[in-house]
Amino acid sequence: MSRPVLLAHRGWASRYPENSRVGIEAALRAGVRCVEFDVQLSADCVPVVIHDASLQRTAGIARPVSGFDVRELTAVSIHEAARFGGQFAGELLPALADVVALLQDWPKAKAFVEIKRESAEAHGVDATVALVLDVLAPVRERCVVISFVERAVMTARRLGASATGWILNYYDDDSRSLAEAMAPDYLICDYRKLPAAPATLWSGPWHWGSYEIVEVGHALGLVQRGVQIIESMAAGDLASDPRMSSGSHLGNPA
Repeated sequence: MSRPVLLAHRGWASRYPENSRVGIEAALRAGVRCVEFDVQLSADCVPVVIHDASLQRTAGIARPVSGFDVRELTAVSIHEAARFGGQFAGELLPALADVVALLQDWPKAKAFVEIKRESAEAHGVDATVALVLDVLAPVRERCVVISFVERAVMTARRLGASATGWILNYYDDDSRSLAEAMAPDYLICDYRKLPAAPATLWSGPWHWGSYEIVEVGHALGLVQRGVQIIESMAAGDLASDPRMSSGSHLGNPA
């Protein structure tokens, strides 16, 4: 059985604020060479790294990301007080360019960059993807552009993304047909949506990824079924297990 490749879901988000520079860098320092983070657009159409369309959960501000320009957003502390109290107070919301700069310091790292539906729908899919790819340019060859939005995945490929991934809303016949037509490099699915073992996962020109995995035994069971990418908010912890650590350093599962 091959070792899995760990993907840090929103950075080392079990121990650090999600989608924060400190959390992404902590995962890299722990030996995880694949990191995932989310991208929304600011009011002035600058890509920023945050999952939700609202600042409420991570910053305690009950306003939408789209209501602020990038200068205002990157002055917001995303320390997730509900989870961490004041431990990470002052950890600022990063622009995508900030994370790209971090990745340039880690030349073996690979990033899975998720374009969120809210921004794609508000600003237009093609325009949103183009803006993201433009910022990713210095590290584009090490980035996989992923999305739940099918058109975003296809547009990313058309505009020159080095790799793409489609995140499945459903594991069903319609999704399989669409996956076969799209032929992304990666298919990513919540493990709870996958068919129960020993059912075989769809074969195709893609690598399988699954989330949210927090236990080594669960990860290895998925690997036996053909899942290569283990996405976890606890990736930094999983990397310390000898059954996982070798794969965490591979960087590129392809």
